[in-house]
Amino acid sequence: MIVKDRRKYLLVVVSGGMNQQRNQIVDAVVIARILGAALVVPILQVNVIWGDESEFSDIFDLEHFKRVLANDVRIVSSLPSTHIMTRPVEEKRTPLHVSPQWIRARYLKRLNREGVLLLRGLDSRLSKDLPSDLQKLRCKVAFHALRFSPSVLELGNRLAERMRRKGPYLALHLRMEKDVWVRTGCLPGLSPEYDEVINNERKRRPELLTGRSNMTYHDRKLAGLCPLNALDVARLLKALGAPKDARIYWAGGQPFGGEEALLPLTREFSHFYNKEDLALPGELKPFADKASLMAAIDYIVSEKSDVFMPSHGGNMGHAIQGHRAYAGHKKYITPNKRHMLPYFLNSSLPEAEFNTIIKDLHRESLGQPELRNSKAGRDVTKYPVPECMCNDSRTHSSL
Repeated sequence: MIVKDRRKYLLVVVSGGMNQQRNQIVDAVVIARILGAALVVPILQVNVIWGDESEFSDIFDLEHFKRVLANDVRIVSSLPSTHIMTRPVEEKRTPLHVSPQWIRARYLKRLNREGVLLLRGLDSRLSKDLPSDLQKLRCKVAFHALRFSPSVLELGNRLAERMRRKGPYLALHLRMEKDVWVRTGCLPGLSPEYDEVINNERKRRPELLTGRSNMTYHDRKLAGLCPLNALDVARLLKALGAPKDARIYWAGGQPFGGEEALLPLTREFSHFYNKEDLALPGELKPFADKASLMAAIDYIVSEKSDVFMPSHGGNMGHAIQGHRAYAGHKKYITPNKRHMLPYFLNSSLPEAEFNTIIKDLHRESLGQPELRNSKAGRDVTKYPVPECMCNDSRTHSSL
């Protein structure tokens, strides 16, 4: 049952893109539960790359969020008048993967004394391995409480219906934006000129590179660390048996290189659409320059597809993987980049042999049930089996 202590409040500031913020909101609810505190509606930090100033209620249905979690955590829109002048206990550097015991030992005494705790930067701060009641709460937040706002949900459903009118469709999440190539240490492969632009940007802003700075682009690609470009995606889809008349929805931001970057896909598949193609004049106008709302629309259309495939990992791909598993293992293709790319680089392979090899490499990567606990440290919102499924009989509690 919800703790009825009205003296303790948790404030959180979440950062990153929409799906990264979503992950942090999930953990904020769980931390509030651990501490027996009310959660003030999370503050969304303006993203440095996209400059989106959307608030929680612009993206998510706030009243639904409060209602679904009413028996778990009290959600309030703001601090009460008794706490507004309170100087919160602020924690900026929570270590990675902390346990509920660590949270209580670190914060509970100070929270009881001061009444308000402010946390920033929650990404991956809470352990992925929690007692089953808290894992179930994670799934409840991710798959039930965090419903998109009515205007976003309505347009997303409308675009999904337009895709579905003429039959089943595949959704692709393409990670081909300029900042993605810069951050991953990879190259788009469109031309030497485009590659030079990315290399120069990376030299100018080395802090954007997310890791493994000693690896060359070629080594990164062979290790499966680079996003697939449009040519890679087209070859993979053809090898897996996608027909030329397949209906494809592509989610993601503007590819670096514009339409030229998409040519291998548009030449191969004529029914190739994104939200701009499907929307009627004026439908997207309320969401213009709102990267988080555009990402939410992409999420809805992608989640409702018959098949989903990301060109790279990332928060959206992980969130949709979990959502589709939770909904009954809807087909989800995980490109086996590390093992397939050597064959992509072998131009002497006959097409029939290439297709057979690629199909064999993906037999176990099509969204089949996969247990979270088969590997340590997996996120339950990406692998909801078994903790979040109804037949899990374990009931041990953390509280």
